[in-house]
Amino acid sequence: MSTVLHTPPQTPAPAADHDLAALAARHGLTVSGARPSLPEYVRRLWARRHFITAFATAKLTAQYSQAKLGQVWQVMTPLLNAAVYYFIFGVLLGTKHGVPDYIPFLVTGVFIWTFTQSSIMAGTRAISGNLGLVRALHFPRAALPISFCLQQLQQLLFSMGALVVILLCFGVPVRASWLLALPALFLQFTFNAGVSMVMARMGAKTPDIAQLMPFVLRTWMYVSGVMWSIDKLAQKDSLPHVVTLALAANPAAVYIDLMRFSLIDSFHASQLPAHVWLLAVGWALVAGVGGFIYFWKAEETYGRG
Repeated sequence: MSTVLHTPPQTPAPAADHDLAALAARHGLTVSGARPSLPEYVRRLWARRHFITAFATAKLTAQYSQAKLGQVWQVMTPLLNAAVYYFIFGVLLGTKHGVPDYIPFLVTGVFIWTFTQSSIMAGTRAISGNLGLVRALHFPRAALPISFCLQQLQQLLFSMGALVVILLCFGVPVRASWLLALPALFLQFTFNAGVSMVMARMGAKTPDIAQLMPFVLRTWMYVSGVMWSIDKLAQKDSLPHVVTLALAANPAAVYIDLMRFSLIDSFHASQLPAHVWLLAVGWALVAGVGGFIYFWKAEETYGRG
């Protein structure tokens, strides 16, 4: 009898990583969810500008869809806040004394501050609150915080009609300086979007930050001159000069005071901090560019884990 020896089949050696990479490159395959280069990321984001606009408009329309008064609350909410602040700060604490046109002063501050506050709060939840969208579709994730900021800008522009009526009712005349509100709002929108992208990345990793932000924003509001005049406080000797400089250079206060200077004739240039437009541009560039890059660096991590 002859004995037949069966040689066990040889298991092929695993391909080296560089061979797999070469094979994938040869067939045009890329890593799923890989972060593109910064210029490519900007190009993709610009290509989806129509989605950003439509998403912001849809969110704004749906925001008050369950309320009987509907979109009227876009104006009523900041007006009711202004009424409460007027009673507490203007009447009870007396901050209206020595401030000309205090009601236009206050309402302008409340409207402009609400724009920043709402943008940052919405940005904080932009990723963590839209995980289904993030995981289902492939698009630049920066589109979400930007669209939420655009939604708040649309709401502000809708509310500006009420602000104009208030200004006219209290004898504030229409003048050419009202046109300065346009670059001021653009710079504020850039600043808000940048901060929102920073908070969106932080909120995506630590959702509990959204619970902390109302307290942070409320504190920020109290030191931003929404209900009181920073210029009037600076004339006193009760605070160190460096503190009053820090209050005046606070970005929220800078954009609020620029809008007051643009819209209210009794708010003079002498009440603005030195080099106010440079401050406004600087804050917009630091927050806008820095926040965008900070958000982009974690692009491949959003919606995972």
